[in-house]
Amino acid sequence: MAELQTEDLTVVRRKESKKKRRLRLAFINFFMLWLLLILGGFYATHSYMEHFKKTVTEQIEEQTSTQIKTLQTSYDEQITKLETSYITQLSDLQIKIEQLNELLTFTKDNADSSTDNSNMLYTQLNEMKTQLNELQKSLELMK
Repeated sequence: MAELQTEDLTVVRRKESKKKRRLRLAFINFFMLWLLLILGGFYATHSYMEHFKKTVTEQIEEQTSTQIKTLQTSYDEQITKLETSYITQLSDLQIKIEQLNELLTFTKDNADSSTDNSNMLYTQLNEMKTQLNELQKSLELMK
């Protein structure tokens, strides 16, 4: 009878150990499933963030290039306006200098002993030439 009890006891122990194994396997499977779900979530999040960064970067590059083109055209227009303005001013000064030269030569021809008028005209002519030179330098700097 003792043998019967020991056999029953071993059978009960085997059944209990099988239950414990099943519980361990179920827990390990459950843990692995959750681990796979968490890792899959991290991977999906990482992939989405990379795609989002790429999209945002492309949009920013497009906006930046558009703004740069707009600024470039605005800058070119302003340079063109300044250049035409300087050219007209230079031509006006050139005309004034030529008129002063003509007046100076006329005054020199008609002056007997008085050189004050010719000196004044000559100084005005020199001032006009310096202004012309300054405008030419400004134009060259603008180019």
